[in-house]
Amino acid sequence: MEFLVRTTNNLPADTPEERRRELLQAERARAAELREAGLLKKLWRVPGTRSSIGWYEARDATELHEALSSLAFFPWVDIVVEPLAQHPQER
Repeated sequence: MEFLVRTTNNLPADTPEERRRELLQAERARAAELREAGLLKKLWRVPGTRSSIGWYEARDATELHEALSSLAFFPWVDIVVEPLAQHPQER
């Protein structure tokens, strides 16, 4: 299944810079692993925000949840997931 995943990072502004860097490094490393595994297909930033949009492909919602919850920023991220279905014109 394909999913459009919208995320907004709500890491508190008072998070120490060193901790922020650690989380960012861990987030990027895990995202690279998800790309290698074929789950994360594409990722876009939303200019002017702390949001991103990702295109994921997973067996089911449970596999997607496991992938998203494995990201370092997960405790501070608001997530909206939209399951995608093929449009008849795309066949």
